[in-house]
Amino acid sequence: MNQAVVGSRPSGRLDSAGLARIIALLLPAALLAGAYGSQYIGGLYPCEMCWWQRYAHFAALVPAAFAFTAHARSSRARVLTLLAALAIATSGAIGVYHAGVEAKIFEGFTQCTALSTSGSTADILKQITQAPLVRCDEVQYRFLGLSLAAWNAILSLGGALVIVVLTLRGKRA
Repeated sequence: MNQAVVGSRPSGRLDSAGLARIIALLLPAALLAGAYGSQYIGGLYPCEMCWWQRYAHFAALVPAAFAFTAHARSSRARVLTLLAALAIATSGAIGVYHAGVEAKIFEGFTQCTALSTSGSTADILKQITQAPLVRCDEVQYRFLGLSLAAWNAILSLGGALVIVVLTLRGKRA
C-alpha cells in the first residue's frame, strides 16, 4: 500500500490544526456576540476594563481570519492561529485582573477612565450627565456565581490553551 495513503486521514475529517483555526475564529466572535448581546439586549453597560477585553478579542479575529488564507498545516496558518490564541489569552488575562478588581483582590482605578478630557467644559459635562456610570469594581451580573469578567477569563484562557495544543499537535501530525 502506498505510504501517502496509509498516512492520510479519511476525507471529510477535520484535523487538529483545522479545528484550532476554527476555534480561534469562533471563540472571540462568540464572546464578542455575548458581550454586545448583554449590552444591547440585556442592558449591561461595559466598564473600561470590559472594553479592553473586547479590544483583545477584536485583535484576535484578524489573524484568525487570515489563518484561513493558507493550508491548515502550513507554518503561516500555524503562526496566525497562535497569534490569535495570544490575543485571546490577553483578553483572558485582563478578565482575571478585572475579576480580581471586582472581588477586591486588586485595587482598581481611582479615577474615572471612561470620560474624554478633550473638548470644552460643556462637552465634558454633557458626557458625564448622559453616560451611564459603570464602575470596574462592581459586578453588574453573575452567572453561576461568577461575574462576566470571570467567565471571559475562564473561556478565553481555556480556549487559548486548547488552540495552542491543537495547533502544536497539528504540526507533529
